[in-house]
Amino acid sequence: MLYSVDTQKYVDHVPHASEYRTWVGRMSPAERDPIVAELNRMVEGDEIHTSSWMPGSNWSGTVFDPIYRIACQQDESAAGMCFGLMLWEVLMQREDVWGFGRYEKDGVPIEGMTYFRIHNPPQR
Repeated sequence: MLYSVDTQKYVDHVPHASEYRTWVGRMSPAERDPIVAELNRMVEGDEIHTSSWMPGSNWSGTVFDPIYRIACQQDESAAGMCFGLMLWEVLMQREDVWGFGRYEKDGVPIEGMTYFRIHNPPQR
């Protein structure tokens, strides 16, 4: 589940839904399912993740490659956004609760969204 600390509400939708559905719709379940599994594996047991730091810079030969090649038709900017939205959806569908926000590192805004596990979540 995703919880917005800014609005103090649970989130039940993916932003930029139209673009996201177009991108994800270009991939087959055989391409999407390993991405979802890998995202769940990456967040399992960890406390904090920043979307733009998770996949690395070269997706060739990884489960994330179809995001760039197929879903976003080799558009790096769109692929980064699609990856972030896939992570958003994965966290939104999980049983554990994750908060999120945009933060800075050394005074410089971080490009991606930062997610953190909430151990004592508010009632839904």
